This record gives sequence, structure tokens and C-alpha cells, in this order.
Amino acid sequence: MRTSLSELLATGRVLLADGATGTNYFAAGLESGEPPEFWTVQRPDEVKGLHQRFVDAGADIILTNTFGCNPHRLKLHKAQDRTFELAKGAAELARQVADAAPRPVVVAGSVGPTGELFEPMGALTHDAAVASFSEEIRGLKAGGADVVWIETMSSAEEVHAAATAAIAHDMPYVATCSFDTAGRTMMGMMPNQLAAVLDAEPVAPLAQGANCGVGAPDILVTVLEMNGCSRPIVSKGNCGVPQFVGTEIVYSGTPELMARYAGLAVDAGARIVGGCCGTSPEHLAAMRGAIDQHEAGARPTVDDIVAAVGPLTNSAPTASTGERRSRRSRGD
Repeated sequence: MRTSLSELLATGRVLLADGATGTNYFAAGLESGEPPEFWTVQRPDEVKGLHQRFVDAGADIILTNTFGCNPHRLKLHKAQDRTFELAKGAAELARQVADAAPRPVVVAGSVGPTGELFEPMGALTHDAAVASFSEEIRGLKAGGADVVWIETMSSAEEVHAAATAAIAHDMPYVATCSFDTAGRTMMGMMPNQLAAVLDAEPVAPLAQGANCGVGAPDILVTVLEMNGCSRPIVSKGNCGVPQFVGTEIVYSGTPELMARYAGLAVDAGARIVGGCCGTSPEHLAAMRGAIDQHEAGARPTVDDIVAAVGPLTNSAPTASTGERRSRRSRGD
């Protein structure tokens, strides 16, 4: 049963987005340096299988295998000319899984950053960025994506370029940034500044929020800092903090921790909750259960968040000013 994100949001339910792509592929044999996007062609059953496991775990939204599927990222693998092909193919695989689901599931076309800096700090121009995102979004639309899911952005310029491309191709969109640098994005944007960036677009996104970052506690504080946003808020946090175990990176979050995170995200104001790096179908199933069984509570404080899901990795807001300060200054 095909649906739209607008229709699902209109139900008033808290929606569950899926979990990680890359880290789950690594567990299935993806080699370091190998682009996940190539698996759309090389191992389509694995791509569909992960989508299916997320749907079975209760996901309402599944993201396509296209995070790095723009010409600027694919040129690192001499595959920039395959952008449309890989984006279309990835959307088609996700569409097959969503269409076979026993309930409505939205296919969100993942659009990640180019990896380039905008001028004057770098060489990337607005027009070049729009053209790059447009090629990917054309493919996603042709493959059957329901919505463009702009994610892990760090600059207002890149959010604007991706939104411009989505609007030009008449696609609804969602925009999330990664606030992973002392509570800001790498390029200095604060959580409470994202709404103004998106308010300037001629067509507003369906939702905005945060993804990735440095763990569940930090992204929950980020959601709190988006308080007052008129749009639905997305919280798609990492499954704990990455740690090296031997030569492998392992995320510290358990299913129980991610279940607590999901409940706190709802009380913090999120309408769409999901997982990012390290989040497996097992983690997502625990989050589904937590959301379904959740009884509305008070808006959590930073102390509530730390007590429930652990200490902040980077920073916390002061009670008096709302500005962040480092853990070191708090004596942690």
C-alpha cells in the first residue's frame, strides 16, 4: 500500500525511521573503502534484505542506499557517470520492499553531502551543487522514492542547494543536519538556526531535524534546542558511541539504551525517530516497542537525559544561558 510522508504525519502517530546502512553492510562483508552504493548492483539481495529487516522491525520509513550517490562522491571511485543509474536502482529496490509490506511504508531517497566545501572556503559553487544533487534526485524520483531525505548536512549553503534541487524536481523533502561539533555542525550552524535556513526556501520541508552526531544523549539535547520549530522534528541518532575493539569499530548502544532514547526523543518533541550509525534491525525493533508502549511524559531536562542514556560526549547547555559548555568545564 503506497503512501506519502505527509499522509503518515497526518495520522498524528510518532513515526519510526530505519537504522544504519553502512555499518550493517560492513557486518555483511562490505570492505573498507568500498562504496555501499555499488551493492545496489552487485548485491541487490543484500540491499533488499536490510530494507526488509527494518520493515519487519517496524520501520515506517526506509532510506535508500544512496547516501553518497552524487557525482562529487562517486567520482572518487570513477563512477560519477553512474549517479542516475545507481540512484534509480536503489529507489527501485526499496520500492519493492515497501510495496510488499503489510502496512504503509515510505521510501525516502537518502541525499548526503557532496564532501566538498563551498566557495569562498572551497571551490564548490551553488549551481554546481544543485546540478550534482539534481542528478541524484532525478534517479531517486524515477525509481519511485516518495520523499527526498537530505541528511548529515553541515552548512546552510549545502542544505539550500539540496533543497533547491528537490524543489526543482517537484519532490517533497526532509532536511537534517549533523550537530557533532560541540553542539554545532562542522560549519558552525546551531540547532536553533536550521529553521530559519529552511524558512527561506520557496517550498518548506515536511520535517527537519538532526541525524548522526556523537550519540544518543547529544542528539536528544539537539532536539530540545529545536524547541518551537513549527515543523515536525526528526531525531535519527547514532547507536551509542563508536569504539575500537581490535581492528573493528563497534557502537556502544544496546537495544535497551536505544529504546530509552526513543522514548526520550518523543518527550523532547520528535515526531520521527530513528537510528543512524550502528543501529541494527534488533535495535530498531526495541525502539518500535518503546514508541508503541510510550506514555507521554514531561519534556526531559539534560539531567534526565544523562541519567537515562548516559553522559554527553561533547557538551551540554548551561541552565542560565542555554549556551553549550564543554564536559571538561563541568568537571566530567
